[in-house]
Amino acid sequence: MSLLWSGRRQRDVVYLMSFGDNVPFIKALAAGMPADRQLLVFYRPSCQAAADELAATGITVRPFTDGLGFVFTGISQVMRARVLFCDNYYAFLGGLRHPRRMRIVQMWHAAGAVKRFGWDDPTTADRSASDQRRFQAVYDQFDEYVVGAPAMGQVFASSYRAPLDRMQVLGYPRSDRLQDANWVAQTQQRVWQELPALKGHRVILYAPTYREGVTFTPPKGLAQALRRDPDARVVLRLHPALATKAEDFQRQLGAQGVDAAGLSTAELLTVTETLVTDYSSVAFDYSLLANAHSLLFYLFDLPAYQQDPGVQPDLLDWLPGPALTTNAQLAAAIQADAATELTQFNQHWNSANDGHATERVVARYVALLSD
Repeated sequence: MSLLWSGRRQRDVVYLMSFGDNVPFIKALAAGMPADRQLLVFYRPSCQAAADELAATGITVRPFTDGLGFVFTGISQVMRARVLFCDNYYAFLGGLRHPRRMRIVQMWHAAGAVKRFGWDDPTTADRSASDQRRFQAVYDQFDEYVVGAPAMGQVFASSYRAPLDRMQVLGYPRSDRLQDANWVAQTQQRVWQELPALKGHRVILYAPTYREGVTFTPPKGLAQALRRDPDARVVLRLHPALATKAEDFQRQLGAQGVDAAGLSTAELLTVTETLVTDYSSVAFDYSLLANAHSLLFYLFDLPAYQQDPGVQPDLLDWLPGPALTTNAQLAAAIQADAATELTQFNQHWNSANDGHATERVVARYVALLSD
């Protein structure tokens, strides 16, 4: 189908959206484009709220899932793209005829990487030769990667076997709001209004990563460790598919636990004094906030996780603190409430995430529309 439509002139911008937290960038992109060019956002059903927000500003949005429907109705639109933004791995790209004038840009959904992926995922070696060829066919389609630091460029170069000169250290647009004092203040007020039980207390957010297969079995006694500071309030953020497990864990937290189901993780980070996470990219966002006090990495299953899906080989070199592997270590760290030194961590992962990434990225890719 892409060959059928290969004669189309590439004039417009298409954004493939499977994560809904880049809405401000998409709006800025639309505002910066020439009047005679169009922006089309294809979105996964899970991003309906973000799509509705974009549509309300006049941006054209269309839902899509992998299948013949998209092949017959969506590929013709994709082939009009002078710039095609992708915020994830999209398998159909492997079979797309790549016009010379089309620039396919990877706008990854995380500012850094704890987990391995692509060729660095240990399980990739066990996949069939045809699977591996298919993976690389997708990786090879990306002309540029927008990254927030050279470190993330190195991860992509290794994980996708991509040349380093494709890495554009422009910063992640989605990180800009984390350094916008007005956005942070307004968000904090909204959180406190929604959850008055947090006001005046130390907020501990426990946000472990998504695990493949949606399985998560925290060690017995973890809730007690998180409650070590009796004056703190503990907020739990698990994958939505773990609703039943979250309810059980919430009961274990008792009166110190606060249900924040109606708020996003980004909103909760603005009032968090202590973030407890493991292999999640939430750490890279939290470290940019002025209210970030302590960042604790609770890696109770590190030996198993190193095998599948794997962690970055230099993980322990750039962690901003010790890897906590037992409930006792976590409880002690929570009780100590020591500030985490985040300067070197941010220099490593967030060097270009300075609050002005959106304007740099928009300027670079809007300029292509006039050539």
